[in-house]
Amino acid sequence: MSSTHPASLPDRPHVNDEMLTMREVADLLRVPEATLRYWRHLGKGPRGFRLGRSVRYWRTEVAVWLEEQSRPAPGDN
Repeated sequence: MSSTHPASLPDRPHVNDEMLTMREVADLLRVPEATLRYWRHLGKGPRGFRLGRSVRYWRTEVAVWLEEQSRPAPGDN
């Protein structure tokens, strides 16, 4: 039986990150939870992932997505 030591795992960018629920992300972005679900359906919102039957988000990924949204689109002057 082999055991994997945490130090031997490949790159783990979210090791010290916080997982957020859909409700927490919706509150953070100040949008209804239904809007967040719709964005997820369209593939336009922050990147989330399934954890069992729930959807979770990494706080840093939500922050990166929000920063990207605040940048002007190419051609917008």
